[in-house]
Amino acid sequence: MKKRLPPLNWLRSFEASARHLNFTQAANELNLTQAAISQQVKSLESQLGTTLFKRLPRGLALTDAGLAYMPAIHDSIVRLAAVTDELFGQGRSRQVTIRVTLVFFTTWLAPKLPLFYEQYPDIQIRFTSNIWKEEKEKDTDLDIRYGRGIWSDVKAERLTWDELFPVCSPDLVKDHALPLEKDLLSEHRLLHVLGYEEGWGYWLNQTSTDFHDKGQGIQFDTLISALEMAKLGLGFALGRTSLVSSMLEEGSLIAPFEDKLETSEAFFLTHPVQQYLHPNAEIFKQWILTNLQDQPA
Repeated sequence: MKKRLPPLNWLRSFEASARHLNFTQAANELNLTQAAISQQVKSLESQLGTTLFKRLPRGLALTDAGLAYMPAIHDSIVRLAAVTDELFGQGRSRQVTIRVTLVFFTTWLAPKLPLFYEQYPDIQIRFTSNIWKEEKEKDTDLDIRYGRGIWSDVKAERLTWDELFPVCSPDLVKDHALPLEKDLLSEHRLLHVLGYEEGWGYWLNQTSTDFHDKGQGIQFDTLISALEMAKLGLGFALGRTSLVSSMLEEGSLIAPFEDKLETSEAFFLTHPVQQYLHPNAEIFKQWILTNLQDQPA
């Protein structure tokens, strides 16, 4: 049977007395009487069944048991104080770290952030880029991932519901009437993006498009790069509604084909299941889900 842990106030009295090697100074630090400190240390020694201090004429000295016990107790109290302050004290204002893919941040999240800061001007946020990496960062509070939302290690909240369709610069097809015939794709480069299951092969297959690959395609590791190249007239990229809506509205890209597919992949706001979510991170999570999920992308 496991031994019962001593009360926290006994441990605090021991730790303070061990640092000062003086009951009176420990009492002053903890706002207790010297008699109370002495009694709590005696009670701790009684429960542990060993002496922790040598009582000397001019102070205290730790016994071998006290010397062995002190580092663990000191470290535990320091850590407990730190996490208490972080979650419930001044630490509530600490920076929240959100990891997010560059294309999602640039096209979807960034335009909406002024609304968040209007409501929560005192919450500090640090955004880090996540370019299709599965590596986990210990200092990340929230992670915006792309996929099907099936991850055993995190709780995932879906942020986007998209359609998948080719996009290009209007200059690329200015000599053709819209909507285009799909066989026109074979005359141009396809701009591929790594990390998406639903890429060009998926779209071509699902739309029964007869595509003749001439080996001119270009691969990118982030969709924002492919979309920028599409704007410059280098070829066709696959757009997702939530990411290209503003580009379609401003006219830098067009969707020249009629075929659009609903995606099963999406962007999800995630955080580890077993990790306590900091109050400021919880505020951001609830804000983005409550105020943005149902708005047009």
